[in-house]
Amino acid sequence: MLIRMATEQDIPAILAIERAAHFHPWPESVLRRYLAKSGCVQVLEQDGRVLAYAVNTLIAGEAELLMIAVDPNQQGRGYGRALMNHLQQQLQQQGAEQWFLDVRASNEPAIALYESMGFCQAGCRPNYYPTAQGSEDALLYCMDLQP
Repeated sequence: MLIRMATEQDIPAILAIERAAHFHPWPESVLRRYLAKSGCVQVLEQDGRVLAYAVNTLIAGEAELLMIAVDPNQQGRGYGRALMNHLQQQLQQQGAEQWFLDVRASNEPAIALYESMGFCQAGCRPNYYPTAQGSEDALLYCMDLQP
């Protein structure tokens, strides 16, 4: 397993995961915008195949996980946790103080992962995510990164 910075060549694989994993996927233009920013997009690959990716930002000591997705056919194998652990270590080395993320209120596996890593719920964004039935709340989570 290898975690590395994404490149232009990874865009088709990332978009395929994005479309398979999300009801309302990010458009290619948004992905390209973050890819143009140094260090924002990382991929996890195994045997040369991208299985997961994450988009993360860091500004003035505050990090935000904007997106993380694992190929739906590869979920439950620890790839998301490995990518999150890698990001956490990087952020701590970069001096980040806090790490924020939003998660769908119904995404119990992701919530369990985040809470097991030490994230705590800090708020709720009502009707944040579009769904086939209308909308769904986003739960805002936060983790302190410095002791």
